[in-house]
Amino acid sequence: MTQGGIEAAIKAAAATVEESLEALLPKGEGPEKRVFEAMRYGTLNGGKRLRPFLVLTGADLFDVPREQSLRVAAATEFVHCYSLVHDDLPAMDDDDLRRGKPTTHIEYDEATAILAGDGLLTLAFEVLTEPATHRSGEVRADLALSMARAIGAHGMVGGQMFDLQAEKLDLDIGAVTRLQQMKTGALIAYASEAGAILGQASAEGRQALRMYAHDVGLAFQIADDLLDEEGAEEEVGKKVGKDAEAGKATFVSLLGVERARSQAEMLAEQAGKHLDLFGERADLLRLIARFVVERRT
Repeated sequence: MTQGGIEAAIKAAAATVEESLEALLPKGEGPEKRVFEAMRYGTLNGGKRLRPFLVLTGADLFDVPREQSLRVAAATEFVHCYSLVHDDLPAMDDDDLRRGKPTTHIEYDEATAILAGDGLLTLAFEVLTEPATHRSGEVRADLALSMARAIGAHGMVGGQMFDLQAEKLDLDIGAVTRLQQMKTGALIAYASEAGAILGQASAEGRQALRMYAHDVGLAFQIADDLLDEEGAEEEVGKKVGKDAEAGKATFVSLLGVERARSQAEMLAEQAGKHLDLFGERADLLRLIARFVVERRT
């Protein structure tokens, strides 16, 4: 499959995920309607839906029914969108633009954006733990527990705290790697492994996907750092050059552009090798690793 082919596959999957997001997001009248609208605004705004794509593709390795994997894909995207809504707040990254549109707190207000993020986070766990996601309560509990570990204080939340402190710290490459594994990589790892949880895969299968996700997550962040250094705002969909302006240590600032790009390509290749257990069935996941490095948005 060519780069255009993988982009088309991601786009097709995103359209299907969009239908699930639309169906699961709350609607209604009354005073709470505003937070429903903000939740929908922060979610239905044209994202690539890469994390849901990883959920669906990983689940396909284990022949998981699509109606189940779509629910987990949607829950994963709700968490991702919650994190973006909160990250964009003035108290965090203070961004006015997300995916080419005004951020949620700009479109609504800060208090509504906080509540919208809270609503998306809790909706994710509601979806994961409903019987429609899987008939086994043990599987649903595993999905929820794994998500909580990925996005809590030892994962994404801790990584965001680390990132807020980063401007005051003299970070080396090991520290930057740990920061990004927590802030970005943990949810990507969950997305990659969730299909194996749904499919009640062997420990070996789950470990293979976990190692794949580790390398893909780092490659993704290096590509993000490169886009922040070299990308155009109209293409990336958000303000660029903020890391350099803030004096933050990144893969690019520590390694330089060429070494960082080489490292990302090496990680993408290494990620694919972790999937040898699955043979040709994992070819799409291997292509996603390449896509992550070569994307321009």
